Amino acid sequence: MKLQGNIVDIQKQRIYKGEIIIESGKIVAITEKNHSNNNYILPGFIDAHIHIESSMLVPSEFAKLAVCHGTVSTVSDPHEIVNVLGVKGVEFMIDNGKQTPFKFNFGAPSCVPATSFESAGAVIDSEAIKTLMANPDIKYLAEMMNYPGVLFDDEEVLKKIAWAKHNNKPIDGHAPGLRGDDITKYIAAGISTDHECFTYNEALEKLQKGMKVIIREGSAAKNFNALIDLLPEHFENMMFCSDDKHPDDLLLGHINQLCARAVARGLDVFKVLQVACLNPVNHYNLDVGTLQIGDDADCIIVEDLKHFKTLQTYINGELVYDFGKVNIKDVTFKNLNNFNCNKKEVSDFRFESSAQKIRVIECNDGELVTNEIIADSLIKNGNLISNTDNDVLKMTVVNRYNNAKPAIAFIKNFGLKEGAIASSVGHDSHNIIAVGVDDASICKAVNAIVNAKGGICAISTSREKTVALPVAGIMSDKDGETIGKQYAQLDKMAKQMGSKLNAPYMSLSFMALLVIPALKLSDKGLFNGKNFKFTKLEVS
Repeated sequence: MKLQGNIVDIQKQRIYKGEIIIESGKIVAITEKNHSNNNYILPGFIDAHIHIESSMLVPSEFAKLAVCHGTVSTVSDPHEIVNVLGVKGVEFMIDNGKQTPFKFNFGAPSCVPATSFESAGAVIDSEAIKTLMANPDIKYLAEMMNYPGVLFDDEEVLKKIAWAKHNNKPIDGHAPGLRGDDITKYIAAGISTDHECFTYNEALEKLQKGMKVIIREGSAAKNFNALIDLLPEHFENMMFCSDDKHPDDLLLGHINQLCARAVARGLDVFKVLQVACLNPVNHYNLDVGTLQIGDDADCIIVEDLKHFKTLQTYINGELVYDFGKVNIKDVTFKNLNNFNCNKKEVSDFRFESSAQKIRVIECNDGELVTNEIIADSLIKNGNLISNTDNDVLKMTVVNRYNNAKPAIAFIKNFGLKEGAIASSVGHDSHNIIAVGVDDASICKAVNAIVNAKGGICAISTSREKTVALPVAGIMSDKDGETIGKQYAQLDKMAKQMGSKLNAPYMSLSFMALLVIPALKLSDKGLFNGKNFKFTKLEVS
């Protein structure tokens, strides 16, 4: 097979008209040759840190969307499904992904459960990590979210890190806001990347101390603008990722969008493409080609080096995307789940109190980091209730693995003026999380998720809409276009109900993520992510 075009040699920083010969999935020759084809041939894009589950698609369906945008590979942390199903979840993702030509590279989740302050469906201890690390299908130790465990020399945490080192596999980090001596110790433990930087200076310090910084631009957390100006000087030690990308966004684009934005800012195209195409291969030792003789033929043809519109995608020489047509077959699989709670009563969401002030989670649009604010309470018949005038709404996290009393908190900036929204996609343990204007709406939304055994829903005064997620309660068994459209409809409905957030469901899913400060809610109560302790809703 021959490919002709403008060949982009990132390593030698040159572009020339040429021809690539592919045999048995490998590049066997690259020659300069004059021709009339003006498209560009370059290595495929790689998402350097993603939870496939957040696309609400199983790997084989994710691949169908990703190749449309020139992505040929991902560095994938199956942390979400493993919190629900344990090692069975890793096995499901690997097996499903192997049935496509797409190059998934799965890690071993290091923090299941993410903390001891929430209820999850499984536990992955250091003995399980030992077994996983010895598996050649496991490429790295996934994000070490328990940074306090690293800083305070937690024995179990250090054992997990030691098994990764024993198997010569990289260790991913997760250290939002960690600076000074703390980040120095964290890096010294052997942790080599971070995708959680949200300020320029934080990322610069980590780079200067030897970390690789991954610029994240997902559906909720968007750090591109804050970090991209570091790329010209530090391009050899940076990568791109989406971390969490909902299906409607994935329909529109992927890593190609970040390349286009970076080039539009005047950044050198070779540096941008090194970040997008080469650095993940080198850091994670991926079996992904970089457009060199002898490499796997993992390459893409794009219209130009401005918008990076993908025309064709090749993986191992196989044409998997061809001018709008995806050539990846359907994969049959069995739905696995872990959902064991009963329906709730409206009274379960009462919070008896006479407190005049309450702690409130302030959600920041486009950020996973929240603030803690103190607000006036609104009390009716001895029950703390939502205050829609001040946009301080009641939220709940409900244990989906056992019957338990719902945890209650309040949140600002969701903006709902009616009804409630709910989801069983609730990082990291994927309990049910809901926010609404009154207890009855919240109860109705939670029960819609219970009835579906997992999903996302919106309940307004006139409509009810639920999208079922039968795979572990976090993924659909449908194709990407179907779930993407269904999700977009729910997103639109939430905004019609008053939400001003760019991605209300994605933002909602992170409001139970305890490892990101400052204030979050688990199924066990309100949690201060700065001192890693539970805190009280009521302010005395």
